[in-house]
Amino acid sequence: MQWAKIYPAGVKWDAELPAKPLFEIFDDSMSRYGDRPCLDFLNKKYTYREVGRMIDHAAAGFQKLGVKKGIKVGLFLPNCPQHVVCYYGILKAGGTVVNFSPLYSEPELLHQIEDSQTDIMVTLNLTLLYPKMKAMLEQSRLKTLIVGTLPEVLPFPQSLLFPLVKAKDVAKVPDDARHVSFKELLNNDGTFAPPEIDPRTDIAVLQYTGGTTGVAKGAMLTHANLYANAVQAAMWFTIAEPGQDRMLSVLPFFHVFAMTICMNMSFYIGAEVIMLPRFELVPVLKVIAKKKPTMLPGVPTMYTAINNYPDLAKYDLTSIKGCISGAAPMPLEVRQRFESLTGCSLVEGYGLTEAAPVVCCNPLEGENKENSVGLPMPGTKVVITDRDDPHKVLAQGEVGEICIEGPQVMLGYWNRPDATAETTIDGRLHTGDVGYMDEDGYTFIIDRIKDLILVGGFNVYPRNVEEGIYKHPAVEEVTVIGVPDEYQGQSVKAFVKLKKGQTLGADQLAAFLREHIGKHEIPRHIEFRNELPKTMVGKLSKKELVQEEKVKAEAKATTAGAQST
Repeated sequence: MQWAKIYPAGVKWDAELPAKPLFEIFDDSMSRYGDRPCLDFLNKKYTYREVGRMIDHAAAGFQKLGVKKGIKVGLFLPNCPQHVVCYYGILKAGGTVVNFSPLYSEPELLHQIEDSQTDIMVTLNLTLLYPKMKAMLEQSRLKTLIVGTLPEVLPFPQSLLFPLVKAKDVAKVPDDARHVSFKELLNNDGTFAPPEIDPRTDIAVLQYTGGTTGVAKGAMLTHANLYANAVQAAMWFTIAEPGQDRMLSVLPFFHVFAMTICMNMSFYIGAEVIMLPRFELVPVLKVIAKKKPTMLPGVPTMYTAINNYPDLAKYDLTSIKGCISGAAPMPLEVRQRFESLTGCSLVEGYGLTEAAPVVCCNPLEGENKENSVGLPMPGTKVVITDRDDPHKVLAQGEVGEICIEGPQVMLGYWNRPDATAETTIDGRLHTGDVGYMDEDGYTFIIDRIKDLILVGGFNVYPRNVEEGIYKHPAVEEVTVIGVPDEYQGQSVKAFVKLKKGQTLGADQLAAFLREHIGKHEIPRHIEFRNELPKTMVGKLSKKELVQEEKVKAEAKATTAGAQST
């Protein structure tokens, strides 16, 4: 492990990474930092002790609803206190958390509920959330909805004003046996039966991903996987000051990156988590200037938006000490400009859902190599194997498939033994990403998983978008690819052939798709053609379209360069 020789000062590659129940992260910090700020949600603050009490009451409430080992409880929530309380409450009750994205369409939600065997779902009574879950309650195996409200977690007087000012945003929730309010869930003495957890085999979280195939599968992340990754990340955050830092979380907790870095790692180091429901540029800048966060994990599009804001000089961003960027490649110019504006260290990391997710990262104190995703985390081995022979390990510097060994690697895919066997070979997790490792142990990615489109940090699989487009009666054929996008990294482009005699506009098709696929999956570009490229056997082919778009992008860049000179 040549990378161990150049690790940041004080960080050991062979450091002990204990296997513990994941909820002990919070319990241990509560015992150390009980009176310290834990959560700040839209100016309402909670201490570690206050949140810890709520978690215990939630655990008792979940057990009264029948939650125990093997029971799956879904979270269909934005960043809010209920998410944190229910996440750890489910784990302390012995259950398994299943994260659901509010961006999902109803077909995607239905598939994940049925596949994961989720019986209880936690959500809010907002019109953006509740109607989808009401539909799932009628169509799926769901038995119970736990419904929270924003007023119950907002400070005074917003808690009184919200139902009046935002009445149109509040959904009507039936008063029946299948609905339980968040207050009812916590309405007990906080006494629960502590579950017997085997950290290495008990599943803490089912985190859904397309993996390396594009078919949605639940990665079984054990308590030990997630505990280890939180500790690994905390070790790597060498500039952290336990009990003193403030983490600004605008990344959604339902995303595996935010779950580990913004939530689990933050609580491990006793940080105060400043939560915002979503990324909105000006509100984020105001919060940074006012509340002085020291950490801001993100995706490249966030840092790009901040860099390009014309009135950025109005806001003091110098409180930020360190940022880790993930989920998409980080352009060098974006990193350099953000660092010059803030004085912080912005480093790129690499991970995937199946590894809980952090695998590699550039040091916050040390060499931050251009175009590299950094060094392996403590206890983690990165191995490059031959793309044609997965058992063959390649020599230093050779290009092949990036494979991983480490305590954060998943147990496997839920109810998918074949997919697990295809992905885990010789004890190594095969990522489907192509790259190499240099002489110092820094990993470089050359290509992402074939066909995967990375839109602002979210994975978009062309197959899912194509299936949605095919539902339109006027469509005969469709091919979807990713095209370069200066802001989001990539955007979705659909090439569509209509049935003879049919007419359809791009805006009409986009409107139709809102009911069939996620918001982040809707193509930004739609091009209608008389014919689409095919292989010799008649299969629709993407490579010709990808090449066309590459040529267009190169021509555009050349023209822009000529004009700038």
